[in-house]
Amino acid sequence: MNRFFTIIVMSGAFLAAGLSAAPKGTIGQRKENQQDRIAQGVKSGQLTAGETAKLETKESAVNKEVRAERTLNGGKLTPAERKQVNQQQNKLSRQIYDDKHNAAKQ
Repeated sequence: MNRFFTIIVMSGAFLAAGLSAAPKGTIGQRKENQQDRIAQGVKSGQLTAGETAKLETKESAVNKEVRAERTLNGGKLTPAERKQVNQQQNKLSRQIYDDKHNAAKQ
């Protein structure tokens, strides 16, 4: 089970490192903060393997969407896209909080 958590955290770290080349703005900083919160939840035992996997999958989907939109727009997000990504990050942030504070423990 520890190996699973290590793999999840490491994959998230590699994903975050790969995306860190993106411009550092609100979206990039929130992405890093949320990855740190997930890693802390794994380390403390507040997140189960299933919760961690779901959070990582959702975070990855948001990151892929941002990359795709930036590719289409010459490296920038339109205000509408930025608003949509912010809403997705808000939803993911709430899920991280809920998963870390529920009764399920590792």
